[in-house]
Amino acid sequence: RTWKAVVKGWDHPKIQDANGGDTAELKPEEEWSNAEDTAGLGNSIALNTLFNGVDKNMFRLIKRCTVAKEAWEILKTTHEGTAKV
Repeated sequence: RTWKAVVKGWDHPKIQDANGGDTAELKPEEEWSNAEDTAGLGNSIALNTLFNGVDKNMFRLIKRCTVAKEAWEILKTTHEGTAKV
């Protein structure tokens, strides 16, 4: 579940409307299902691991990230560069 948060990403659960579609309003944590809670925990663990696994210069690049995939993509681009010429 932790690596999945890095590979697939994670979105904060949102409140659903009467038709079952997501609204823009974030769901309070106390209302999360077990699956949503597990996914959120996986994201938190992955993000914490990334924060603790980099030096202070790399940390400055990712310290504002709240999603592990976003932090991973920044680190990947920094180390590998982009495909643009």
